[in-house]
Amino acid sequence: MITVMAKLKVKAGSDAAFRQAADKMIAHVTANDPGALTSLLSRSTADPNEFVFYEVYADQAALAVHGSSEPMMQFFGAIGGLLDGRAEVTMYEELGGKK
Repeated sequence: MITVMAKLKVKAGSDAAFRQAADKMIAHVTANDPGALTSLLSRSTADPNEFVFYEVYADQAALAVHGSSEPMMQFFGAIGGLLDGRAEVTMYEELGGKK
């Protein structure tokens, strides 16, 4: 399994527009992306303009399908002007734990 953590900071006053685009993406993943085992969006308790996606994919192929999907391209197009800097994306391989 592949875990992706993506931290995004949005410009002040852009959180509602970001949430709208993110909610649309999450709805698509929930309905159409079976290889995405987990897809969560969280907001920082310290900074209301900082968000993190926590995603778990069945394998590298599932991540590739997700990353190259048209809805994902639309999401990045919608949020490009809302971000305060670049997204920080880190990928991990699962080693063990409780589910």
